[in-house]
Amino acid sequence: MPTIERVVRPRRNRISLEVPKRFGKYTFRIVMIPIVEDEKPKYDFSDLVGRLEWDGDAVKEQRRLRDEW
Repeated sequence: MPTIERVVRPRRNRISLEVPKRFGKYTFRIVMIPIVEDEKPKYDFSDLVGRLEWDGDAVKEQRRLRDEW
C-alpha cells in the first residue's frame, strides 16, 4: 500500500492536506505525531574552563580600575 509522509505546521490550530489524485480512492487514517523542535544548542565550554591564580586584593584592584575611568 502506498504511503505519504508530510511535515506540516498548524496555522490557527488547523492543518490542511491536499490528497494527490492517485490516492483519491482510498480511505485514510491520520496519525498526528508532534515533532519536538530542538532548543538552542547548549555550548560546551569545558575546553575553556580553568582557574586563575592571583594573590592580589580583588576589591583594591577593582577600585583602581574603576578610578581609571
